Amino acid sequence: MRVPETDLQLSAIAVLRSATRSAHEHLDKRLNIQSRFGSVSAYRDYLERTFGYYAAHERQLGMASFDGGLPDYDTRRKLPLLMRDLAVLGIGATGIRSLPVCPTIPTCSDAAAAFGSAYVLEGATLGGRTLLPLVARQLGLSATNGAAFLASYGTALTSMWTDFITALEKSCITAESRAGAAAAALATFESLEEWLCGASS
Repeated sequence: MRVPETDLQLSAIAVLRSATRSAHEHLDKRLNIQSRFGSVSAYRDYLERTFGYYAAHERQLGMASFDGGLPDYDTRRKLPLLMRDLAVLGIGATGIRSLPVCPTIPTCSDAAAAFGSAYVLEGATLGGRTLLPLVARQLGLSATNGAAFLASYGTALTSMWTDFITALEKSCITAESRAGAAAAALATFESLEEWLCGASS
């Protein structure tokens, strides 16, 4: 994993986008969303694997991980939404507790790494919203019936993303912190891809 040198003339979000563009595209290609959302059972399998990743990720990160830089982190947690969707799809509390949890979440040792890792999942939240019409059309699900995770933040989606970027820029102001954030974002993309898609050949 090679992290590009950072340029202080670039914003932190620009550094992250540049550093992770290839990893993002690779994950999107391997996910094959049309297939994963092709049936209710395939969609449920996808949510189960997603739950396993977020369970590990949210167990590691908390507001303290961001050194005060992201005070609304707890409102960004997705596990409650995933649990709601899985319940709609017929998986009870006992079944949810028995779902496998990803063992390879990157360690975030400082706020820059926490922001870099969170960037991946906050970006996934934006992407998830674009998939909501697909799930509605193909599976008959909605934000209130099986697709709450894809509809994360509701009408506050844009403001939540803007607030995250603002917090990121305030916290990652040095070349070192931006490089650390980029490294954590890359590691998060890699672990997420391996968990959802298996090891890359």
